[in-house]
Amino acid sequence: MNIVVTGAAGMLGTALLTRPWPGVEWTGVDIRPLASRARDRAEYVQADIRDTAALIKAFRSADVIVHSAAALPSHRAGDIRSVDVDGTAAVVAAARRVGVQRLVHISSTAVYGLPRHCPTPEDYPCEPVDTYSAAKLAAEKVVLRARKQGLCVPILRPKTFLGPERLGLFAMLFEWADEGRNFPLLGGGYAAAQMLDVDDLCDAIRQTCEGTDGAVNDTFNIGAAEFTSLRDDFQAVLDAAGHGRRVVTVPVGPAVVMLRALAALRLSPVYRRLVHKLTRDSYVSIDKARERLGFTPQLSNEQSLLRTYEWWRSTGRVRRGASGRTHRDPWRQGALHLAKALF
Repeated sequence: MNIVVTGAAGMLGTALLTRPWPGVEWTGVDIRPLASRARDRAEYVQADIRDTAALIKAFRSADVIVHSAAALPSHRAGDIRSVDVDGTAAVVAAARRVGVQRLVHISSTAVYGLPRHCPTPEDYPCEPVDTYSAAKLAAEKVVLRARKQGLCVPILRPKTFLGPERLGLFAMLFEWADEGRNFPLLGGGYAAAQMLDVDDLCDAIRQTCEGTDGAVNDTFNIGAAEFTSLRDDFQAVLDAAGHGRRVVTVPVGPAVVMLRALAALRLSPVYRRLVHKLTRDSYVSIDKARERLGFTPQLSNEQSLLRTYEWWRSTGRVRRGASGRTHRDPWRQGALHLAKALF
């Protein structure tokens, strides 16, 4: 099987290209070079995801396309819409042009917005609350039109996923823990928060690549089966750091006002939807993925977070740069960096 991965230089793309999967030939498409450990595992095509002509060339030998390229919430609004929506339209157009039979689309549980029902099922109303969640939903609509026209398009909606190469906002937790600081959480972090290990996500992708059309041509939530609260999970990292530090409670009201103001001024990476995720239960039903795909997540939130922290201690902390452009970059802490002195 020849699998083409868009966004191949990102965290998920790197995990896919470097995992054991006998019988698969990989092609990685990205505007940025592949990670060093993926370069010997895949053919590399440098292309902008919005360049249909370049994608047609990259897709010619593909049996399956895994479309994971996306702009994250840290990008500017125009870039998010352009990459996530226009890029997905270009991927679909190129796939149909060359006759690819299956396109696995990596979406996000962000499409639900701020759901009040947990566990959230796939048929829960999608109510985007920001540019990123709106773009992810619009991209889904693009691939759903292709599904109606006969293309097999499994849609996976993963929760926030962790593992080697994951930095982003988690780099802040790891850095503060490593420096022996307490870590603040809005409202104390008592909300239940489901995450996901990237290896479990890769297993779900493999199941959608190898399953029958009848089983996989649908939309699936993907998340950990075992999770508790952010407070428990983050405390596990602080305990692993060995400094005896604790998660500390920050009053929700004043902190939300401050974070929204800082985000509006681009002085903080904590965007509006994330503020709510820190204070409200957030978990989805994975029953459909279990029944139809055979999805069986292996790692709990805590296990995955500790695995990511150990990777960061050995490798990730040497990463410089703070663009926040991908999951593999540490996000710029902005004004929050100054708050470290308080903890």
